[in-house]
Amino acid sequence: MLLLRTIAPTRSLFYNTRSSALHLSLLRPLATLHPMPVSDHPPPSPPASPPPAKRLKAAEPEQLPFEKVDYSNGLHLAPMVRTGSLPTRLLALEYGASKVWGPEVVDKAVIGAERVVNPTTGVIDYIKQKKSVFSTHPIERPYVIYQIGSSDPQLAVKAALTVQADVAGIDLNCGCPKHFSMHAGMGAALLSNPPVLLSILRALVSALPHKSISCKIRLLPTQKATLELVRQIAHTGVRALTVHCRTREMRSSECALLERLREVREAVEGEGTGVTVIANGDGTAWEEAQKVKGLTGVTSVMIARGAESNPSCFLPSGPLDTETIIQPHFLRLAYALDNVWPNTKFVLAQHTPTPLLSPLSREARRDRKERQARTKSHAEMARVFEMELGEEKGLEGPVGEGLRRTLEERRRKEGEGQERSGEGTVPQRAAEETILAVPEGERDGKTAELGGGKAAETGPTPVEEPPVVQGEKEQAVAA
Repeated sequence: MLLLRTIAPTRSLFYNTRSSALHLSLLRPLATLHPMPVSDHPPPSPPASPPPAKRLKAAEPEQLPFEKVDYSNGLHLAPMVRTGSLPTRLLALEYGASKVWGPEVVDKAVIGAERVVNPTTGVIDYIKQKKSVFSTHPIERPYVIYQIGSSDPQLAVKAALTVQADVAGIDLNCGCPKHFSMHAGMGAALLSNPPVLLSILRALVSALPHKSISCKIRLLPTQKATLELVRQIAHTGVRALTVHCRTREMRSSECALLERLREVREAVEGEGTGVTVIANGDGTAWEEAQKVKGLTGVTSVMIARGAESNPSCFLPSGPLDTETIIQPHFLRLAYALDNVWPNTKFVLAQHTPTPLLSPLSREARRDRKERQARTKSHAEMARVFEMELGEEKGLEGPVGEGLRRTLEERRRKEGEGQERSGEGTVPQRAAEETILAVPEGERDGKTAELGGGKAAETGPTPVEEPPVVQGEKEQAVAA
């Protein structure tokens, strides 16, 4: 009885514990009734606790090497909607353009696009809603600058990360006066909102520390306001600033205000941040560009209208004949790259005849132009030029021979220059080989690894007519 009375209260106290704990609780009262003999030896000491583990520093994500873009001492192709498509950019590179800007692409238009590589032509397309938003080719990888239209830092970063593996640098459009850009706060509208403009540039520099970031602006109405803005831009981390020497209200038919650029350049250089100033406006060819350099003190000039009329305007020896040399070559290049026909026809229509160089008579020129207007395919256009397109696709054959030769010679000279200067930056050729060395079937994965590829969808584009779908909107030249 004594045993039962002792155990019963104990069971009630440990009823809700685990079975092993309950068993031990029942044995404790019994131990008080029948004490165990005490050992003369002290109980073993508990094992020493292991020393605290050293706190390891979290591994930082692998940083890509900085890819320097040299914007100085060059003639660059300006960003041009529709005209600045891939064939024009490659033709400009072949004829001496230092860097080539792609057409402005609104941020939301490319966010969520799928990167697709054409195994036959080598062309890389960013496809969205079954349309190509941006096209490029690995051969232009070290020289092409992707221009973003944006009024939001986060969207600008998402757009840049989408394409950054396939371009040399990222540029923010702060100068386009067209409605499709300005009505959403983009383009030249950013000039009236410096805090947003500067925040976008800082966001791009911070999110893509391995990329060269630049921007393109127009002159503000007053020189004082312009100088204040460019000084602020110089401290955002950008590597280059292109200044279109016209105000937002001016059009291309008005003479550029080049006389204002020297003071702007001096203000930027005075900040000591190493920003290259590029002149834009009225530099229509190599010879005119040298005059712009002398007047403003800049080392680089960006050409728009001259290149639209004749992509060989970058040659120091002067442009080649449009009708017998440039247009047939452009047609072969466009066909080899599977360029969309409406864009090919549009660009050919922008080429301006060069009567002093052309062997064609005025009547023959007029007849050819009328026949070109009636064509509906690359094949029909080839018949106008009395040429055969053949079956060649891509740039490995004769159609890309001139371009390959030009770029190989450029790489050789750049390599020699880097050896003399002892630069420690990643050569541009290495950036090109990074893409070319990846098998075509694995390039999408490599791009995703580098931050490209498909990004999250963020909603519809804010513009009524996105200026990026080739062949679907009116011309808008040189923001």
